[in-house]
Amino acid sequence: MAARRHQGKWFSGAWQRARRRRCYEILERDAADDRWAERVNLALIVLIVLNVVAAVLETVPSLFLRDYVLFRAFEHFSLAAFAVEYLLRVWVSPENPRYRGLSEGRARWRYMLTPVAIIDLLAWLPFVVSAMFGVNLRTLAILRLVRFIKLARYSPGMQSLLEVLYRERQSLVACFWLLVAAVLLSASAMYVAEGGVQPDHLGSIPAAMWWAMATVTTVGYGDVYPVTVPGRVVAGLTMITGIVMIALPVGIIATSFVDVIKRRDFIITWGMVARVPLFADLDAAGIGEIHKALSAHTAQPGEIVARRGDVARSMYFIASGEVALEFPDEVMILGEGQFFGEMALLHSARRAATARAHTRCMLLMLGADDLADVIRRHPAIGERIQAMARDEEGPRALRRSADIADDEIKSA
Repeated sequence: MAARRHQGKWFSGAWQRARRRRCYEILERDAADDRWAERVNLALIVLIVLNVVAAVLETVPSLFLRDYVLFRAFEHFSLAAFAVEYLLRVWVSPENPRYRGLSEGRARWRYMLTPVAIIDLLAWLPFVVSAMFGVNLRTLAILRLVRFIKLARYSPGMQSLLEVLYRERQSLVACFWLLVAAVLLSASAMYVAEGGVQPDHLGSIPAAMWWAMATVTTVGYGDVYPVTVPGRVVAGLTMITGIVMIALPVGIIATSFVDVIKRRDFIITWGMVARVPLFADLDAAGIGEIHKALSAHTAQPGEIVARRGDVARSMYFIASGEVALEFPDEVMILGEGQFFGEMALLHSARRAATARAHTRCMLLMLGADDLADVIRRHPAIGERIQAMARDEEGPRALRRSADIADDEIKSA
């Protein structure tokens, strides 16, 4: 009896962990790999956008949105949806790899202190507290716009930008202090130059700092301007300094952003190359050489990438989009991160299927001639690839009957 009770508890715990893992995959994983994740993410994005639009339109007095029952119902529904989303993300946080090794309680607490979790909390908690205690704060309408920041979770570009800001935080702080120094020095110089001429606007350093800030940031409101020769000299130097001060952080962010994007694309492509059975035995240097030989091609929907029966001389990696492999008796769809045609790199086989772009896709092509050039420059890579091809007893044995083999498709 005790054993049966213990077994029931084990099954219950395993079932809960499986449900939690599935919920984590839907909320946190790449939506392109999961239809349910794609639907949930799309629904949350639409809900966030509608809330931001409602928060903006609510400030228009002539619309009287607060008087509409549907508007209040939508607001209550949004609060409930954001609250459930937040609680679910807290519940599934122990499944996050970054919290691996921590207890469930510590993992959830660590997650609740992250910026994204705090933004999720601000999206609904203040409104619930206001409703419970009867507080009608006008600022809560503006606080509703915090929900717009939640869209950063679903934008790879915004995540890359946030990563750039974090990486370059020390350089950006240094730029900020340079800007403060430029404002302070310009205000002090203008106070000396024109403090006696314009005492109302430049009669003190704090008063002159308004003019210095407007000039250094190149805004130039024009409400205060120099009228003496020394003042105009100071203003000219301040303008030149302002151009440098603004260009410096922009250059830092732009350079780092390009670096982050290239590094992310490199990591994704590296992973695709490493998954190919033909290159499974290569070290990091070998995979790097293969990576350099790749060439990009953008295929439009319906475009034939490779035709069945043609002699194969290249293989393809799918960086984005989908490709349909049309066999005589079936059609198979390959998606992002998958590959096909690796047999063409070993010997001149004929295509076993027609590869057609199912959607607009970015393909990375590795030709047999390019691989041969890599092998000529690095014979060790060729030896490892040939050893892999000759291994007919391993689980990844490569067939020579056709260009697109069954084990290639399964490995993809």
